[in-house]
Amino acid sequence: MINSKSLLIGILAGGLVSAAATLLSTPKAGKELRTDVKVTSDKAVHYINNLRTEGVDLKEQITKTSKEGAALIKDLSADVKESIESWKKTVEPHQKNIQKYLTQIEESLKELEEKTKSQTEY
Repeated sequence: MINSKSLLIGILAGGLVSAAATLLSTPKAGKELRTDVKVTSDKAVHYINNLRTEGVDLKEQITKTSKEGAALIKDLSADVKESIESWKKTVEPHQKNIQKYLTQIEESLKELEEKTKSQTEY
């Protein structure tokens, strides 16, 4: 906010200085000069009003986009969480089966080891 105020003050100060310099160095007659100054000031006012309107529109668009983005992220987060939970439920029975098979393999290896030891001792 401070930067935009400084910019606006700078633009206005620059406009005033350039207007004063123009008034002091112009070769035009008074009536012509007043007409030109009025036209120029009307253009400046119109330009400033356009900037203000566009700034408000931009602020509203940013606010709207920010809200939509937050809602999308929230929805995406919920979807990802739900997918992970579903995946966990799907994988869990298989983990138990794998663990069961690993236990059986370990037992078979122990039995084989014992048989091998007993046969080598004879």
